[in-house]
Amino acid sequence: MARILIVYSSTDGHTLKICETLRQTIEPFGHAVTLVRVEEAAAYDLAAFDKIVIGASIRYGHHAPAVFDFIRTQQAVLARKPNAFFTVNIVARKPHKNTPETNPYLKKFLRRIDWQPQHLAVFAGKLDYPRYGFFDRQMIRLIMWMTHGPTDPHTVVEFTDWQKVIDLGRVIDAM
Repeated sequence: MARILIVYSSTDGHTLKICETLRQTIEPFGHAVTLVRVEEAAAYDLAAFDKIVIGASIRYGHHAPAVFDFIRTQQAVLARKPNAFFTVNIVARKPHKNTPETNPYLKKFLRRIDWQPQHLAVFAGKLDYPRYGFFDRQMIRLIMWMTHGPTDPHTVVEFTDWQKVIDLGRVIDAM
């Protein structure tokens, strides 16, 4: 049995939902999985975990600064443990932008950090216009219009390929 820490950054809760699916996939293999928000991760002793996974959402083209801070301060521990990183973004809804090799946000992220995750994944997120505040709804509609996505302000679309999430869970089990 391994102790696995999944650190996440989630803007609207969808990355957390992905992390919960990872936990449901991993725990039946006998592992203990702890989910923690990146802002609270400093309170945990990372050395006590056997594997570490980081998941981070994108908002307006950027990962949260706390993700970079966490990686920078914990880089030595991360490098010694089996690890993985995944990003969640709406651009990954497009087949030609949904892999670690083709996703522009993941590629940009990897250029900004010194840590080299052992396993990478990209998941398409969820578009939930009714949940967003006025400003976010308008900005995201503009982005969707520019990228030929849904713009109806009543639209709720979950683009996530849940089989890919389960597949990452199996990779984490085997690390």
